[in-house]
Amino acid sequence: MQTGAISPAYARNAKPYLLGGELDAVAAVFEDGEFGHAKIVEQFERAVAAFLGVDDVVAVASGTEALYIALRAAGISPGCEVIVPSLTFCASVQAIVATGARPVFVEVDPATLCTCAQTLLDAVTSATRAVMPVLYGGRAIDCSSIRAILHERDIVIIEDAAHAFGSTTPDGEVPVGATGDVTCFSFGPIKNLTCGQGGAIVPRSAHEAERARTLRLWGVATSQAERKRTTGYQVQGTGLHGFMSAINAAIGLVQLDGFAALRERRTSLWRAYRDVLAPLEQVALVDVDIERSVPFNCVVRVPERDAVFTAMRGAGLGVGVHYPPNHRQPAFDAWARGLPVTEKVSEQIMSLPFHPAMDADDAQIVAAALAQALPSARGRG
Repeated sequence: MQTGAISPAYARNAKPYLLGGELDAVAAVFEDGEFGHAKIVEQFERAVAAFLGVDDVVAVASGTEALYIALRAAGISPGCEVIVPSLTFCASVQAIVATGARPVFVEVDPATLCTCAQTLLDAVTSATRAVMPVLYGGRAIDCSSIRAILHERDIVIIEDAAHAFGSTTPDGEVPVGATGDVTCFSFGPIKNLTCGQGGAIVPRSAHEAERARTLRLWGVATSQAERKRTTGYQVQGTGLHGFMSAINAAIGLVQLDGFAALRERRTSLWRAYRDVLAPLEQVALVDVDIERSVPFNCVVRVPERDAVFTAMRGAGLGVGVHYPPNHRQPAFDAWARGLPVTEKVSEQIMSLPFHPAMDADDAQIVAAALAQALPSARGRG
């Protein structure tokens, strides 16, 4: 069951998609009366861990919190450098800056909008303590060729997999999150799997998991259930209110149970777009490796992007831009550098309406509108 539908579906760039059991699950939490870090959060953690085939998952309040806590749990602190592509949502960079570390911006491949292992390695310096590949659009990045080198230099890989829940590695054999690296997911409103709000960390070790759980709970090492049975607790270090609520975990469990259907709707829609966009010579579809990915979005590169964007919005189409490059953002001026590939591609990219409420007919309508908005069509007019 899809709820909250709008018409037409393609008038929005993205929207939450519910399977039908979420309301009952939330009602059960209300009835139970435990809205904070309740047992259902731990149930959600175990379910996600089983889905990925990993030992542990730490659920947190958002994807941004996941990145920040993962960085802190891995020992990232002031004076460290963290390598990250500039073409990502600003949350990736804000999480780095919040630890006191310095972001080092790198380029992406225009065909995928992802960085690559060699680009990350080439940016390593003596101050580097982490690299943060961003799995743009849901496409995994193969870091196997540099993993041992980074490990020898005490550099951790922290995957920003906010777009990539359900995807697998390029060989198709390992789920994103099960590579042995730290992986951070987002379960926000429009992600592949939504909890309403939320995120998760896949840690490398039991020690790292314990550290993450302490950081998400104001620095308190004692769980909420244990605190109820004692007259006191200990604050072991710094921390914050970063845990996932029971309400969000309940939504996530329903979504996880129906994830196969979500995966099918997203991959089918992306393939439909691929087919209807193929005849448009001025349009380059950003590849997500669809056989191994659960796509988060559908992005194209077009000439005269701003004019095309304006025409599409004027026609009622919910196009967007994901994302303006961070090395040009005022907040990150201190770490600005020249990135000509990113700068060029950032002026071409446009996200088409993409969410599970859409179907192949919607994709055809969007493609037809795009064809009319391209410079070649405007020239004929």
